[in-house]
Amino acid sequence: MKRLITTLKNIWSIDELKGRILFTIAMLAIYRIGSFIILPGVNRGALENSISNSPDSLLGIINMFSGGAFKNASLFALGIMPYITASIIIQLLGFAVPYFQRLQQKEGESGRKKITQITRMLTVFICLVQGTGYLSMITQTPNAINANVPTSIFWLANIIVLCAGTIFAMWLGEKITDKGIGNGVSLLITIGIIATLPAAFIGEMTKQSNPFMFLIILAALFAVTLATVLIVQGVRKIPIQFAKRIVGRSNTEMPVAGNRDYIPVKVNAAGVMPIIFAQALMFLPGTIATYFSADGAAPAAGSVASIFNDITSGPYNIVYFLLVVVFTYVYTALLVNPQQYAEYLKRQNAFIPGIKPGKSTADFIDNVTTRITLPGSIFLGLISILPAIINKLFGVNLSLALFFGGTSLLILVAVVLDTLQQIESYLLMRKYDGLVKSGKLQGRSRMQGIGAGM
Repeated sequence: MKRLITTLKNIWSIDELKGRILFTIAMLAIYRIGSFIILPGVNRGALENSISNSPDSLLGIINMFSGGAFKNASLFALGIMPYITASIIIQLLGFAVPYFQRLQQKEGESGRKKITQITRMLTVFICLVQGTGYLSMITQTPNAINANVPTSIFWLANIIVLCAGTIFAMWLGEKITDKGIGNGVSLLITIGIIATLPAAFIGEMTKQSNPFMFLIILAALFAVTLATVLIVQGVRKIPIQFAKRIVGRSNTEMPVAGNRDYIPVKVNAAGVMPIIFAQALMFLPGTIATYFSADGAAPAAGSVASIFNDITSGPYNIVYFLLVVVFTYVYTALLVNPQQYAEYLKRQNAFIPGIKPGKSTADFIDNVTTRITLPGSIFLGLISILPAIINKLFGVNLSLALFFGGTSLLILVAVVLDTLQQIESYLLMRKYDGLVKSGKLQGRSRMQGIGAGM
């Protein structure tokens, strides 16, 4: 505790770091305040029973990621998710479309500016589509619109407000990244998820009559979080060696052994993306069934669509687990390019000891990546279905069980580690001890050469 207090004092003594932290807190506070500003002409009370609080529904999950703004019908109801969706689409296009590949890999800063501009325009388009669907849901809710508000004015005004809210949230995220600490967009998502955590804890405390059982649940949550940190930080280090070079002139020349380094191949290179893709597919049957139903009602009980609309059902979790494993391999194959690694090593006059340059090096890296992706994919699959297991086996409230796995836990862990890494870097530059003196945060590692560049 004394070391923690000393570290916090060191953080506060660095003016630049203190300013960045205060700026980040101020921007996050603005975002949370905006989550409670209701759209013009909307009767929030009528929406209380229309948007389900249950996190096992699509709307419930969207509401959790927006920190309750979706259910509040606030100006940040769409949150930052349209921007995230646009970024994912552009990233996938970068793997398949040569034009986007050229922008991302060969055109440098100008290419990145074009990518940013295209992403913003796509965000506006997604906002228009999602905003239209959101307002349609509101208009179909009885008494959700004030009677004295003309329908045309309601639609026009709120489409503009929803788009402006998302663009403003995107601007807040960019400002946090530039002038604050951590990744701004990720922090906005994280603060929305954390906003639902107190209610989940209170609900579980109210439900549990045995305080000892509640402590066991907290200990289990802590253990799962530690395991997630280990997997997120885990890497397989492929050793590399640079060729010998000659130092000196004429008769004083002498060979110098090449430097040793390594290629860090992450156990979980795909991150949270496989879970996001798998979750999107799992909601399709229920969404399609609702769309084609005569009255827009939910799928009938016992139907295939209803089974796959319940995140606690057995068939849902079996298919969900398999999809996460498959998507982990697919996304890792898109991100990790062994041929690019092999070419980079060849250009740098480096090699993997015992492996021939060129195709043999690419095959070796591909084999290593494939082998370490297996435990990573299985872990992601288990993390994705762990909330349902915790809910069914131990009766934990589903709102709290979602923090035992899935996108919530992975996002929280990744964002916290990234923010700690940046704070750690500031402290180490001033020769202060960091927040985690004995840990292995990336900010403390000394990855040189290709290890830092890839």
